[in-house]
Amino acid sequence: MANFEGMNRRIDKINAACKEYGFKDIDECKEFTLSKGIDVDAIVKGVQPIAFDNASWAYTLGAAIAIKKGAK
Repeated sequence: MANFEGMNRRIDKINAACKEYGFKDIDECKEFTLSKGIDVDAIVKGVQPIAFDNASWAYTLGAAIAIKKGAK
C-alpha cells in the first residue's frame, strides 16, 4: 500500500469503510477487484497517468463496495 499526501488524516475513514463492507484493508479491496477482473489502478492511471495514489485508493474502495453490493 503506497502512502499519499494526507494519508494520516484519511486512513481511519478508509479503514472504517473497508471494515463496514467486510474488507480487512485497501489491499484486500484491490485483491477482490482484481479477482473480478477489474484492475482499478490500471483504469485510473490509463485515464489520468499522473493521478495521485489516493485517487486509485478511492476508486478501488468504491469499486469493491459496488461489486459487493451486486453492481455489474
